[in-house]
Amino acid sequence: MSLVVRDLRVEIGGRTVVDGVSFDVPDGARVGLIGESGSGKSLTSLAILGLLPEGARTTGSVRWNDREILGLPDAQLAALRGDDIGIVFQEPRTALNPIRTVGRQIGESVRIHEGVSRREALRRAVVEAERVALPDPQRLVSRYPHQLSGGQRQRVAIAMALACRPRLLIADEPTTALDVTIQAGILALLRDLVQDAGMSLVFITHDLAVLAQVATHAVVLEHGRVVEQGAVDDLLRAPSSPVTRALLRDATATLWHPERSGPPSSTPLPDAAPSAEPDGEESP
Repeated sequence: MSLVVRDLRVEIGGRTVVDGVSFDVPDGARVGLIGESGSGKSLTSLAILGLLPEGARTTGSVRWNDREILGLPDAQLAALRGDDIGIVFQEPRTALNPIRTVGRQIGESVRIHEGVSRREALRRAVVEAERVALPDPQRLVSRYPHQLSGGQRQRVAIAMALACRPRLLIADEPTTALDVTIQAGILALLRDLVQDAGMSLVFITHDLAVLAQVATHAVVLEHGRVVEQGAVDDLLRAPSSPVTRALLRDATATLWHPERSGPPSSTPLPDAAPSAEPDGEESP
């Protein structure tokens, strides 16, 4: 197993917000953490990465390739993040530095973790921009985040996370702020990149229909506890917990619906199309 989480507990301000969470992410697996707002799914991922707010208390075990990483010093965790484990957050506006070009930001982790020159880092940034299907990557790397559309900014964030070819990608609600058409393109991109590179994926979402597009296994959380887990197909067909049944009823994505289509793994995703909306994939 590449990632093994056992009895993970997080306390913040004397309140337990993650309560005994356990799950595995084998090499090459695509696992979803799903639940409503406040279920503890994002806090679980932050605990794995050592990014919880100051004062948070964690217990349990997080093992990465048979090495215990829960409680490691910040410097050692920083070496893992970006190198072994890539991270994509929900809102690229806050993840990207507004006063640095996107090329510099994509290449920054390469410079830090691989010690390459600034010129080589920029070359790699162009390669990564092309890899995530950004238009005209040679020109785009000289732009700033505010000059890109919402969908393009999210692709930059993905390129940053994957620049050092990590073995595990954690994506925390990466499509929530995007319209449905652009969302489809980002989901397809993530799924294809993970499959092509043989990476493991932890995908965090509140939408079961979205999860069905990228993950094969799901861990359902409520109030910081695991209430159900299993194959995504099984949870879609026969959810056993009230929480999962509610998530299925409330699914907002229209890309797939169990009453009118085959299994999610057989449903093709539309390509992202140009849009007149601010979050479209068009060049600004």
